[in-house]
Amino acid sequence: MKRKIIPIILCGGKGTRLWPLSRNSYPKQFLAIINNSKKSLLQQTFDRISCLENVENPIIICNEEHRFLVAEQMRAIGINPKAIILEPEGKNTGPAIALGALKALEEERNSLLLVLSADHIIKNVNIFHQVLKKGFNYAEKDNLVTFGIVPTSPETGYGYIESVSVLDKDNIEGSRIKKFIEKPDSNLAKRLIKSNRFTWNSGMFIFKTQLILDEFKIHAPSILNTCKKAMRRSFKDIDFTRIDKSSFSNAPNLPFDVAVMEKTDNGIVIPLDAGWSDIGSWKSLWESEPKDKFNNVIKGKVINEQSSGCFLKSENRLLVALGLKDLIVIETPDAMLVSNKENINNLKRIVEDLEAKGYKESSLHQKIYRPWGSYISLIESKNWLVKKIEVNPESKLSLQMHHHRSEHWIVVKGTAEVKINSITKILVENESIYIPVTHKHRLSNPTKEPLILIEVQSGEHISEDDIVRFEDDYGR
Repeated sequence: MKRKIIPIILCGGKGTRLWPLSRNSYPKQFLAIINNSKKSLLQQTFDRISCLENVENPIIICNEEHRFLVAEQMRAIGINPKAIILEPEGKNTGPAIALGALKALEEERNSLLLVLSADHIIKNVNIFHQVLKKGFNYAEKDNLVTFGIVPTSPETGYGYIESVSVLDKDNIEGSRIKKFIEKPDSNLAKRLIKSNRFTWNSGMFIFKTQLILDEFKIHAPSILNTCKKAMRRSFKDIDFTRIDKSSFSNAPNLPFDVAVMEKTDNGIVIPLDAGWSDIGSWKSLWESEPKDKFNNVIKGKVINEQSSGCFLKSENRLLVALGLKDLIVIETPDAMLVSNKENINNLKRIVEDLEAKGYKESSLHQKIYRPWGSYISLIESKNWLVKKIEVNPESKLSLQMHHHRSEHWIVVKGTAEVKINSITKILVENESIYIPVTHKHRLSNPTKEPLILIEVQSGEHISEDDIVRFEDDYGR
């Protein structure tokens, strides 16, 4: 009987190098940005391994603020994760993998773990499966397996792995790992790719569940001990596992490579040449996408004339491009990026500067997702705000009250059930209702169709902080 394979999907990260499309409120792993696919990178991550023999439903590690996004996207593809573990704060991949391994041990002691990032793309899934199967065989022999991406360029944005033996992408055999190399400068990267012993570090791993916990105990006991304590004090919250915040705060902030892989004698690297990318920047996304005859990637409402080598994307407004060369132009409803492809690596620093200066566009989308649906702030001033609210079928907001604002709701599509204090009313299209300050109220969609309404807030203080919840289906 073959071992069960439990995927651990690492779903943290802000994706700031794909700003303004990817932001902390809705980062790249939840976006459908590849080849016009309707599935997000997270959904594709599980989809591409779901057909493998003995693969179980995944354990997903994510940030607390993204918990409902993870749950909804898994539900949309018919997957019920073994666990969705919420990190109170990001502590890098070392603690995240330890949490996943401890949870997997509860589920199945005699299992293999397949660790994947939620934001990668792999174009040739058949080759990926062949390499994974080879990795499972090596892991059965008590090896800690990782995958080295066969380099296509002197990339400075990835770490590298030096293998003891020469790697051959056409003969899928593993080699002992000599050392890991941090992201190199351009000159070093050019030297590294001349040798077949150097590959890009993919951040994907396979190993036995008990074996990796033993390795943590030897090489990173502080990570293991703090994660054990955090898991012992965890509790179930709807579909989520909430670990103990105070215990986890003591976990060292270390990548798994540094915590374990650089220290173990059991590391194996297998070459992978399957069209892999971590979509780390707009330039790498441009490289991965189909292009027109002038080498442009064009998406959305774009009119182009005599431009070449560009990535042109419009989310909302009409974008007209004339005679551009090697530029990235990304339009969203509230922010626009214009950059030369060669300068795009500076974007992360720019976004950090925007955040430091208090620009909400640095981390928040205009469209904000909630477990019951979403809303868009259309226009606002000091004492009023207009929103478009969408409520999912058979969903409801919390029973709540506001101290400083009143609200008007106008239904533009669907049917709304509105409770104000002890009175409940049904509203249909073109009907409206007024909710005075301090009145308890709740909005529900009782139908199987989406509900869309316009909300007008007015009052002395307009803020999302002005919500007092009395009942909530989502435990907020």
